[in-house]
Amino acid sequence: MKFGKKYTDSVKLIDTSKLYDAGEAIDLVCQTSKAKFDETIELHIRLGVDSRHADQQVRGAVVLPNGTGKTVRTLVFAKGDAAKAAAEAGADYVGEADLAEKIQKENWFDFDVVIATPDMMGVIGRLGKILGPKGLMPNPKAGTVTMDVARAVNEAKAGKIEYRLDKTNIIHCPIGKASFGKDKLQENFDTLVGAVIKARPAAQKGQYIKSCVIASTMGPGIKINGSKLG
Repeated sequence: MKFGKKYTDSVKLIDTSKLYDAGEAIDLVCQTSKAKFDETIELHIRLGVDSRHADQQVRGAVVLPNGTGKTVRTLVFAKGDAAKAAAEAGADYVGEADLAEKIQKENWFDFDVVIATPDMMGVIGRLGKILGPKGLMPNPKAGTVTMDVARAVNEAKAGKIEYRLDKTNIIHCPIGKASFGKDKLQENFDTLVGAVIKARPAAQKGQYIKSCVIASTMGPGIKINGSKLG
């Protein structure tokens, strides 16, 4: 596989055999973000759990103190006063069965977060096979199934991210943009890692954080010493 000059120059800055401290790794990821656009900085955490077991699931949501740098489009399934509250909070789309039908029939996905009141779950239940694989299905654990839709909309807009394990027991999450600089990225990093550590299942045994890698959209991965994180 052939890599571009910017990528190969970035690789030269990194010792691939080394496990970096978090601060050092964040400093390096800023240096290796050389694309012409503002690259997203992503964190990939491999956990010592088996997600096939219900008692070893790791899932939740956290508001990053400095946001993600992305404009978040929210879709709210609600009616009556809840629908009004969602609209007043700045939700991009508010509706009921009409929006569910649009998603089903038109393959419409002009949104990043789906929020629903509990009484709407019957309406969007049939969307599980469509929204689920895209990670868009509302979930009480993530705070996206709630009567307080205004708060959920505000948190989503402020940079609330959901974290959960993929099939290989890895969590993939954005922690901001390269333009944030080291300090803001460090704050977001600490907040996300802290939430993941707090969500450690009681049934988990042995080392919890197996490995941790940080990377920009177009840059190389930088390994972080997971044993120092928790």
